[in-house]
Order: sequence, then C-alpha cells, then structure tokens
Amino acid sequence: MSSSVCHAPLPARMEAFTTRLCLRAVDQYERLLQAHFNKPSSKEQPSRLRHESASPKEQRRRKENPGSYSAVTAFRQWRRSTSVGSRSGSANSKLPNDPATNALDLTAPASDVLLKNRLKSWFQLSGHPDGFAPAGPGTVWKRRTGGAENTERMVYEALSKDETMRDCVPRYYREVEYKGDTFIELQDLLFGFNDPHVMDIKMGTRTFLESEVSKTAARPDLYQKMVAVDPDAPTIQEHEQRAVTKLRYMQFREQQSSTCSHGFRIEAMKLPGAPPITDLKRVKSHSEVLGTMAMFLKGRGNTREKLLERLRNLRVKFQQSTYFQTHEVIGSSIFMIYDEDKVGVWLIDFAKTYRVSDGQILTHRSGWEQGNHEEGFLFGLDNLISTIEEVDISS
Repeated sequence: MSSSVCHAPLPARMEAFTTRLCLRAVDQYERLLQAHFNKPSSKEQPSRLRHESASPKEQRRRKENPGSYSAVTAFRQWRRSTSVGSRSGSANSKLPNDPATNALDLTAPASDVLLKNRLKSWFQLSGHPDGFAPAGPGTVWKRRTGGAENTERMVYEALSKDETMRDCVPRYYREVEYKGDTFIELQDLLFGFNDPHVMDIKMGTRTFLESEVSKTAARPDLYQKMVAVDPDAPTIQEHEQRAVTKLRYMQFREQQSSTCSHGFRIEAMKLPGAPPITDLKRVKSHSEVLGTMAMFLKGRGNTREKLLERLRNLRVKFQQSTYFQTHEVIGSSIFMIYDEDKVGVWLIDFAKTYRVSDGQILTHRSGWEQGNHEEGFLFGLDNLISTIEEVDISS
C-alpha cells in the first residue's frame, strides 16, 4: 500500500534534497531518542526491519542489547552504504533504491518500547484510546477499525491523487500489519511544531451514518442513556415505553453540543504546557463557542488571519473537489494547529466517508432528510469561519 506521491520519479537534485531532509530528520529524531531513553529494555526483541547484511560485530551487539536496534540504526547503515542522491545504493543493503522510499519504510516502530513510549512530547488529542501511535520521524500509525473493508485507507488513497485536495489532508504512506493489527501510516501533523496550540473540530450537523439509524425499534438502553443526561428529554410516550429509537437518541445527542446549531463542535483542544482538554463536547451556546475559540487564539490577531486564510482555502477546494460532490463526510474533523512560527489546517478522519448513489450530487449545506445523505459539512465550515472572524482578539 504505497502512495503514488511517494513513488513518483524525482529529478536528481530534488532526490538529493529529499534525502538530506530525511537525514536531518533522523539526526534530530536520534537526539530526541537518546535524551528520552537512557538505556533500552533487555526484554524487547529486535526490529522486524532488521538489516539482513549486518556485520558479525553488529549482530553480536544486537544479541547482547536487543532493544537498542531501531529504524534510525537501519537508516544510518543504509546511509553508510550509499551516497546521497544515488539511486543505486549498496548491492547488499536489501533496502529499496529510492531514498525517499527508504525513509518511509524505516518509520515502523522498532519495538514495543518505541511503540508505547517514543517521543514523550507526542500526544493524541482525541479519538479512541490507543487508536494512534507515533511511528517515526514525521509519521503516525492509525489503527484500522470496523470490518474488513478499510474505508479510511481508500479515502486517503483517493485524496492523495486528487490535485485539488491533496494538500488539505495528511499525507498518506501505506498500510501496515503489526502483531495482528492493521494500521495506516499518515503524516504526523504535530511534527515540526514546538509546543503548539491544537484544536480538533468535529464537522457537520450529522455525525452518524443513515445506516446506523435505519432500525426503528425502540431501545430501553438508549432511553436510559438519554435520561442519564437529561431526565426531561424523552417525550411522554417515550417515558411510558421507557425506550427510544436509535435515530431519536442520536439526534438528542447531537443537540447537546453546537453540532446542530453551528454545524461543528469543538472536540478537544491543547494549549502549550498543558495536557489536552477533552471535555468540550458540551460546549453548545454561541457565547461558549466564542469563549473557547478566544482561549485558543490567545489574542493573536495575525495567527487568526493565517488560520482564516487556510480555512477559506480549504472551503474553496472542498467545493471544487469532484470527489466530495459525490461523497458524504460523516464524523470528519478540521485539525488546526499553530506555534510561534507556523500555522496549519487539515481535514482529517474519513472512517465514515462513503460514496452516495450514482447521479446524486451533495451540497453539504442542505438540511438532512433520510435518504438525501446531506451532512452539513460546508454549513459548519461557513459557521466556523464566521465564528473565528467574530472572536474579540482584544479581550
């Protein structure tokens, strides 16, 4: 599973430049590893990316200290065996010939120690626990969920070939099998930022698939969940039945945040030097949304303008994309990030992005009715932009 971008032929100068960037990233990454890990665990096994042509001395070292071998080591061995910019490499290296591909193929975690503890500054802002793991310099692994069909992988593969949208989503590299689990390897959007401000914004007026609410049978368990949040929410009939349908419950849940009113909700946020704030799903009123956004922007007018420029650009490209004209986008997020030097905005999470019936074109702004597959993504993006424009920076 390789991105067409990764394997595109490069001119010699560009290839050498790409390789130098890879080496620089590895240099920085190795320093971070050395700072965070004083000594490796003797319980860990060597990486499955073992360099097959290692010298007897190197093999003895790995046997005595198995946890120390990493993708960084493999990369450095390859660097010693080939010159920068060369496509041929060493005849004994057993690695792909393309330097850029080498760098990507060596990003898999070398051991469980690295999988669980690598780069303690890395964090997962939202999503299912253990759904992500830092994989290497500039990439993360995202665990595949659901059935055999990997919808998200197919969406990323399609968007990586979409000239309109490819710069608005994380770069996709490959699918990985590791200890019985399947992951997709993506660009780490946090990489290169220094203790940034980060916000995850769930988009749309509907965050559930139509197929999820197709059953009309009333369920007691969903009634109990509803009254636990708001005892007055069920109707008289629902109280008598002590049951609600899945559709009724899902719509009730959407009404607990700004999802229905604004077409987006602030899922989570992280501020510099503090742990992620993940209890924002009940931020509902416009004043609460404005206050949370003001906390995120910290009075930075210049940063706001840069974020708005990227959001407007994303809106234009989304509207121009033929892919999204025919695909509903459920549960996707806009990921905003900035530090003292840089600003970034990406569209992420495509596990519930599906093609609609042939001939159907979505506006992404119309109200939802069963069967029309409208989810309000652009309605939410319009409101997100206007909300950020409205934030009082002076306060």
